[in-house]
Amino acid sequence: MTEPFRVAGVQMDVEIGQPRANCERIEAFLAETAVEDVSLTVFPECSISGYCFEDLDEAKEVAEPIGGPSTERLVAACAKHGSHAIVGLLERQGDEVYNSCCLLGPQGVVATYRKTHLPHLGIDRFTTPGEGPFECHEIRDIKVGMHICYDARFPEVCRALALSGSDLVVLPTNWPAESVNTSGVLPAARSFENKVYFLAVNRIGHERGTHFPGRSIFCDPWGNTLARAEEDREEILIAEVDPAKAREKNLVRRPGTYELHLFNDRRPDLYGALTKED
Repeated sequence: MTEPFRVAGVQMDVEIGQPRANCERIEAFLAETAVEDVSLTVFPECSISGYCFEDLDEAKEVAEPIGGPSTERLVAACAKHGSHAIVGLLERQGDEVYNSCCLLGPQGVVATYRKTHLPHLGIDRFTTPGEGPFECHEIRDIKVGMHICYDARFPEVCRALALSGSDLVVLPTNWPAESVNTSGVLPAARSFENKVYFLAVNRIGHERGTHFPGRSIFCDPWGNTLARAEEDREEILIAEVDPAKAREKNLVRRPGTYELHLFNDRRPDLYGALTKED
């Protein structure tokens, strides 16, 4: 019998410009989720660096290359607990800074995703957009896809991740209070329309005049809520992922008379407008 694949989302506060302190807290949360036999723990967007930087030069002071001190430190924590983690950080490559998230495991950095869609908000005003592709990555027998915050406003991203085979789509995010309705709409919609598990992990706290209220949420492939965090409180969400439930895209209500084949019924030949530039 296959062991349950338990996933955690850590809704936490973050100190801007304090990667060491943030990594210390992330390590503590990883120790806590390890006690619960969690295989994958997901943290918010920019959970290592903070988000509300005033300019690119300030952000460069805490941005790190992948494989730098923060990711190496957290790889060691994953090795200690025999688990995986997805953490958000500012990634520096030469003069470029990306809003990225990394999938880390006991053996090292598994994958990195760079935020593709950038709002005019916080550090995203100054970062370089990622160029994809939208891929899934395997942990045990679970396929996981990553995107970040504003990316979820574009349904094509989650659809691309689902088409690539993702069972679970994760969204590290920094939703501010002005976007409070987002957590009540997008995660359920994205999980339901793609029949995937969807975990959105938001942060809490105040950072330079911006309030982050939390309200992280974990949805099953039918859009039902598996777990939801409270507002303005650090909290760990835990739920189990069954890949078989995400991979069965055909819904047979009454054989022969009421069947929905969610991916096979698509008409990509009619969707050309989606790829036209303005």
